[in-house]
Amino acid sequence: MVEQTTADVEPRERADSWSEQVDFHHTRLDFRYARPDSFSGEMTSQRSDTYDLITWRSDRVEYERTPRLVRQAPAPDYRFVFPLEGELTLRQDGRQVRLTPGRGRLMTLDAPFELLHDSTLRGVILSIPACEIEGPLNRKAPLDTGVDLSTGLGRVLHGMVVGLHDERTRLDATQFDAVTDRAVELLCMLAAGDDRPDVPDHLAEVEAVVRRYARGHAADPGLTGTSMARALGWSLRQVQLALQRAGTTPRELIREERLRVVRDRLQCAEYAHMTISELACAMGFSSASALSTAFRQRFGTSPRELRRRHPHV
Repeated sequence: MVEQTTADVEPRERADSWSEQVDFHHTRLDFRYARPDSFSGEMTSQRSDTYDLITWRSDRVEYERTPRLVRQAPAPDYRFVFPLEGELTLRQDGRQVRLTPGRGRLMTLDAPFELLHDSTLRGVILSIPACEIEGPLNRKAPLDTGVDLSTGLGRVLHGMVVGLHDERTRLDATQFDAVTDRAVELLCMLAAGDDRPDVPDHLAEVEAVVRRYARGHAADPGLTGTSMARALGWSLRQVQLALQRAGTTPRELIREERLRVVRDRLQCAEYAHMTISELACAMGFSSASALSTAFRQRFGTSPRELRRRHPHV
């Protein structure tokens, strides 16, 4: 956990220091400060190998990601941003969006934008790898969508992210990632429109139950779409239709949950004695090579590289 404040910097260097910190946590941006000679800001970051959760408060700033910067410094990952106090204004793709408490936005940094706020703002921004959004949603095009955080799943998501920040000093990296994984799953459901109350059939319920079952039984090497359907009392066709509506299949869902289990075990001392081959066999992969290929496609790193980054395991 890192806390930074411009109060520790000489007044004439504060704007430059803030720009450097923002660039470090996100990507290259242009900055316009209302009062660069007397700028004040503070930022708290909880960072893991996968996510970066930031809360910040500062004087008025306008952030801009120009087409030139997008070309020079591609940044395909996503940001989920929302204000706790005050108001944010986002301009992107010819649209202007005002974010007030209770409203959030999932946005891409790989397209030009302007983001501005005044000194009344206290905001939250969660950095999410593109694979964590585009993988579950089975899409490659960048996603940009608003999220209602005032009710339903959105309110639950808001509470999870704020609670994650409040408890940051009591969570280790594995716990932080586990909670953030669940929050990102909710965010994907909201982005896909899966919280709609007027769904004309029960497929949304089927999908939610199947996802919970797959997560709870991912370590079972015999888990299949057929076995899930039989255990839940539905037909395989019902399960397939429910997951198809969400852009996935039983096989893809099972693989997704198994890869998450492998990632958790690679960071857990309890499984440090297991080789990559043993983990692959235990999770139903045909070989260590098959696991490594799927793992790198999903998380952007290999199982061996992830384990190397956690030497305490």
